[in-house]
Parts: sequence; structure tokens; C-alpha cells
Amino acid sequence: MTTVALDTGVGPLLRSWREQRRISQLELALRADSSARHISFIETGRSRPSEEMILRLAEHLEVPVRERNALLVVAGYAPRYAHTPLDDPAMGALREGVARLLEGYEPYPALVLDGRYDVVAANRAVAMLLDGVAEHLLVPPLNVMRITLHPEGLAPRIRNLRAWRADLLAQMRRQIALVRSAELRELYEEVAAYPLPEGEGSPEGPEDGADDGSGAPLPFALPMLIEHGGQVLSFVSSIATFNTPMDVTVAELAIETFLPADRDTADLLRSLTA
Repeated sequence: MTTVALDTGVGPLLRSWREQRRISQLELALRADSSARHISFIETGRSRPSEEMILRLAEHLEVPVRERNALLVVAGYAPRYAHTPLDDPAMGALREGVARLLEGYEPYPALVLDGRYDVVAANRAVAMLLDGVAEHLLVPPLNVMRITLHPEGLAPRIRNLRAWRADLLAQMRRQIALVRSAELRELYEEVAAYPLPEGEGSPEGPEDGADDGSGAPLPFALPMLIEHGGQVLSFVSSIATFNTPMDVTVAELAIETFLPADRDTADLLRSLTA
């Protein structure tokens, strides 16, 4: 859902995106092969930008696809990007490809999230980690931030929750700054208010050179240390998105994979899924 007010001119909206990206009119003009004077006229409403110019400026300002549609509508043009539901037959090839990717990543956990951090697909290794999570958190749509940080979710089993929580909240703040979504802001305020388990202390992340909350030196990337079946599994996370998306749904999908951070975790996962 866009946060753009339809009675707001396209010029002020473009200026808002430019200022948020901390780009001057001159710099934007050079990137968009225009002039600072023309950019100024567009932002003040003295000049009506063409559809091509709006899309060019939006590209250089890294405006999300959903918001590019909103800019076009405000300016009096038709939306350029489709918003196709993931279960639409037209998305069949995408669903099949993603399913193969998730299955191929087993025995390691992998899942697909939408722009609200709701889980739209996951492999069996993810389901294994959800043992013990409260049932009310597993009612669709499953939200990965709620499941991870809620006191009845994974939080009590995450050994380095203080550091992992700080990393997730920082990730959400970056996303909110990018898309300016009221829904994401509401979710952030909810999960940031969840109480920490007793003994976790300050919610801030570790400083450079500190440990990750577990007492062990930091490895090559911040791991998530989670208890499972009386053992501690160690994962590092990576997130991938689709290149040059032409559909709002695809633009907001992210594939998150969890790579074992040590040999013991890898061996245990292989034995559990054998």
C-alpha cells in the first residue's frame, strides 16, 4: 500500500524523494541528462514532467516500483507496473522456480518474504526450526519478524538475541526509510516493543570488536545462534532480490537463505533431514 496522497503534486513528491536520498538538484539533473533549472521547475510545479521523465527521475532516485506507479497516477498518467497476485496463473513459472530453489537449498533453511516480512514460501528446514513456537504466531500470514522476536516465538531460543534483534530492527529501519510504509512502521513499533528475555540486558547491538552476545569472538558475519533439540545451531543469513523487476509483487519479494556458520551445524542439519 502506497503512502502517497493523491492530491499531492508530483513535483513535491519528487522533491521529497530527492531530499530523502540527499541528492542535489544539480546532481539529479546530471544523472537524468537534464538541467537543474528543469528539475527545479518540475519540483515547484512550473513544469509538468513527461511520463518518461518521471520514470527516469524515479530510477535515479531509487524509488520503489510501487511508488513509481503512484507518482505516475498523481501526474495524470496510467500506472506502468502491474501488481499481479503471486497465486495468479501468470506467476506459475516464478512460483515453480522459487519452489525448486528452496528445495534445492535443503537441508539448510530458506524462505521467501514479501514487502511486509510475511512468509510466502519456505522449505522443510525452516519448518523444523519452528518447533515450540506458539500457535497464534503460526496463523497465516506468518510474519518472520513476529516469529523471530516475540517472547513466545524463537526469541527465547536465540542465544545471541540482543545482537540478532538489533540487526533485524536496523534492517527494518533501513527498509522503512526506503519505502516509507505506514504498515512497516507499525510492525516495527510492535516488534521493537517486545520485551527481552530476562538477562538479555540492553537491546543495542555489539560494538566493533565485541562479542556477538554469546561470549564467543565474532566470526566472518553475525550469526544467529539458536537452540534446537538440546544443541546450538549457528547460521549466517543472506538476502537476494529480483533484478530489474517489472511487477510490484516481484519487486517486493526477497529470498532469505541461512548458511551454516560451522561444520557442526551443517552435519546436524544433514542428519536431521536424512
